[in-house]
Amino acid sequence: MRVIHVTYFAALRDATGFAEETLKTEAKTVKALFQELAAKYRWPLSDTDIRFAINDRYHPADTVLNEGDKIVFIPPVAGG
Repeated sequence: MRVIHVTYFAALRDATGFAEETLKTEAKTVKALFQELAAKYRWPLSDTDIRFAINDRYHPADTVLNEGDKIVFIPPVAGG
């Protein structure tokens, strides 16, 4: 079990109802964490739609999580 901090943007923030949280997880990778939270909050996007940032750097979905990591899920956004 590790404690991490997660920040949500755009559609994920809207679906979750808040911008950030600190939580405990058994997820080993950032993709597994996304899938865990997507099931919990019923997010409208899949892990293939999201970019993952860990500690202010983009990382692939299979990156292993560590205690205290700061995760940001970045969904696609449309501009106009």
